[in-house]
Amino acid sequence: MRAVLTRVSAASVAIDGQTVGSIGRGFLILLGIGPRDTEKECRYLAEKALGLRIFENENGKMDLGLDQVGGQVLVVSQFTLYGSCRKGRRPSFTDAAPPQLGEALYEKFLSCCAELGHPPQHGRFGADMQVSSVNDGPVTLLLDTDALMDAPRR
Repeated sequence: MRAVLTRVSAASVAIDGQTVGSIGRGFLILLGIGPRDTEKECRYLAEKALGLRIFENENGKMDLGLDQVGGQVLVVSQFTLYGSCRKGRRPSFTDAAPPQLGEALYEKFLSCCAELGHPPQHGRFGADMQVSSVNDGPVTLLLDTDALMDAPRR
């Protein structure tokens, strides 16, 4: 499972010109799901992402989490995070989860976020969406459960 997490001062997602999710200060999470992902990766990634302390404290140091700043979460599915540009000029998306699995795990990730105390605003799986965000910092992180879960803990 892969995520691009951006600290934002505002973000929204629209479908067919209608805003379906919007937040103020918080995290915009673009979420990609791979074919070997399970509910275990959903829970792990939700805990990791929502636990990040990437908001500045009174000394300008990144030390505060979503809870301390009253932050919100917007999650948007993005299978293109599994796009491969190894060959040619047109990306291949064969490394992404099939739609049925992708949608089920996307919904599970949303429920994990809610269980962790941050019910997310969100887009709609498989829809053509327009995402707007005001990056704060900018602070943008790449999270990949293949790398995170296999890495030694520090």
